[in-house]
Amino acid sequence: MSTTPLPASVRAWLWVVFVTILMMTVIGGITRLTGSGLSMVTWHPLMGALPPLDEAAWNEVFVLYQASPQYEQVNSWMTLADFKRIFFWEYVHRVFGRMIGLIVIGPWLWFLARRQLTRRWAGRTILLFVLGGLQGLMGWFMVRSGLVDMPRVSHFRLAAHLLLAFLCGQYAVWLALDGVPAPSERPAASRAVRLSVMGVIGLVVLQIGFGAFTAGTHAGLVAATFPDVNGHWLPGAFVGEEGVIQAVLYSPAMIAWIHRMLGLLVLAGVIGAVGLWWRSGLARLRGPGAMLVALTSIQVGLGIATVVWRVPTSLAVIHQATALLLLSSLTWALHRVTR
Repeated sequence: MSTTPLPASVRAWLWVVFVTILMMTVIGGITRLTGSGLSMVTWHPLMGALPPLDEAAWNEVFVLYQASPQYEQVNSWMTLADFKRIFFWEYVHRVFGRMIGLIVIGPWLWFLARRQLTRRWAGRTILLFVLGGLQGLMGWFMVRSGLVDMPRVSHFRLAAHLLLAFLCGQYAVWLALDGVPAPSERPAASRAVRLSVMGVIGLVVLQIGFGAFTAGTHAGLVAATFPDVNGHWLPGAFVGEEGVIQAVLYSPAMIAWIHRMLGLLVLAGVIGAVGLWWRSGLARLRGPGAMLVALTSIQVGLGIATVVWRVPTSLAVIHQATALLLLSSLTWALHRVTR
């Protein structure tokens, strides 16, 4: 890990990148929840910056959409005006993704030319651009799964897409934190504290993955009850002849149950871990710990409200964005105990 501090302007740029990723998380959530993600059936990494500008161009993209499974099986009732509404969010989603790429590469070239990045920092920060490019490719790979036979993207690809976006965000946070000069001397964190941080991170990443599974299989609509799933408290009711593994990976009811139980487990894990941090007397973990407890409590409340109120778009989007912030508080804690 580099100990060379970064100029304040470079650190500010990294925080701007993180904020744009957070905004992208919100836009992506709206795109998914409004069923807009399959409205653009073609993709090119560089072209497509302008939307259709006249009626002929709109009719052209609408004809392409009419040949897709989503239109044929779900949205055959749509008029051109209806199509424009779902096209809007997918268009914004893609253009904003490209804008993030410019926000990364433009300042990076500027800082490089101004010699504000050492060779090592230049290599570490350009990885943000590489990860962003991979995220764009993963997004298209995900969309393609809904353009073949079934008008629904693979929840496995959706999970990969979401986790890669969160990885980009955490990497930006890590770099920004790493660019701040560290105190020359401070007590080392115990092995138990370090393991508790990594353990909670593992739980949260698993929960985020099952959150994507919940979204991709529409498991959030299975039951408007909590913590039970339509009166069932144990998962046995959701295991059919296909077996446990198939149920865990494909059954919306089982996925809904796992997501809820993992949420409660994350809450218990956070309370236990933060209690350990405070008892350890490490002052540098008080900020991350307080932020983590607050965000986890908010996140659990948002999750309950989202399923009980049948997944309103506003709550579901805030729920997804809060997950990114929660993971970021853990990245902050991990940086504090490993640096």
